Amino acid sequence: MKYYIIAGEASGDLLGSYLMKSIKKLDANADFRCWGGDLMEAQGGEIIKHYKDLAFMGFWEVLKNLRTILINIKVCKIDILLYEPDVLILIDYPGFNMRIAKFAKEQNIRVVYYVSPQIWAWKKKRMHKIKRDVDTLITILPFEKDFYAKYNYEAHYVGHPLLDVVTNEMKNDDWQDFKANYNLDDRPVIAILPGSRRQELKKMLPVMVQMVKQFPEYQFVMSKVKWQPLSLYQSYIKDKQIALVEGNTYSLLHHAKAAMVTSGTATLETALWNVPQVVCYKGSFISYLIARIVVGKHLKYISLVNLILDKPAVTELIQHDYNPKKLKTELEKIVHNHQIINTMKSDYEQLRHILGDAGASDNAAKLIVKHEIR
Repeated sequence: MKYYIIAGEASGDLLGSYLMKSIKKLDANADFRCWGGDLMEAQGGEIIKHYKDLAFMGFWEVLKNLRTILINIKVCKIDILLYEPDVLILIDYPGFNMRIAKFAKEQNIRVVYYVSPQIWAWKKKRMHKIKRDVDTLITILPFEKDFYAKYNYEAHYVGHPLLDVVTNEMKNDDWQDFKANYNLDDRPVIAILPGSRRQELKKMLPVMVQMVKQFPEYQFVMSKVKWQPLSLYQSYIKDKQIALVEGNTYSLLHHAKAAMVTSGTATLETALWNVPQVVCYKGSFISYLIARIVVGKHLKYISLVNLILDKPAVTELIQHDYNPKKLKTELEKIVHNHQIINTMKSDYEQLRHILGDAGASDNAAKLIVKHEIR
């Protein structure tokens, strides 16, 4: 079978690669054409566009890059027609993927949406488009199935695929090896996970790096994505002693005592590694203002940890609250206050219980392949 997969972000590339691995177990003749990244390519996907050229963060940033986005949509539609896939698999990235879903449905191509668009957060009006354009909706958050049921639409909850990823990556990394690889000393580690988009890094890093001088008894290690230039990180690090870890985030979390994390999939990854965290987010003023107007009344939290638990298990420092003073205060709590640390880890245990067991990627692959193999 021929599978056309679209993932527009690093998290989608990760989940897509695990899905492809599971599909190949069921379909030995699987052929993949993808919008994604290195991980999907490693699973045999032919990459048409890399997600590093697709990820625009915030309303204003999308508007500024609208011409590029519209060209990408046109290119994608033409490429789908030329490839003639048996199934189109869309992974999150709703602004782009919902447009492609409509087009594919008009071409009588089966549409599977993997990682449901978060319309429950703010765009409930998209519900009619989901019903119209998506043949199979696969969700990875436990409350989504019930949400869609309210609209008389069947969604398939398969569990969260990050459990597959973390379970696969769990290993006894040796501290001495990790320390030697990144020229560290014996002080405990605070991890910096600033995101992957250029816009994110420019917003998040100036405040995060200020914590180094505030916590001299700790050493700071930052997760770097390989497609962003080293010079971008160095321009913020300057004379500060911060080690950079590229493509080895899980080893970093394995050895971290605490973490500063830009809101996104990384917040859930950090929780699954049982690392106390402060969640941070800052966008452009215009994007934030629009988000407050559109999302504010619908959404209590922005981090996946808090959304799934439906309570403030981890502190979220958003927009004007994301400043050096408040970040220092919250970071002090998760490295020194044992009661707060223990409560957060207890919440993490509840989170893992809610998400269930590993196997989401295999479950999703069965839903995608089972009706198609002849």
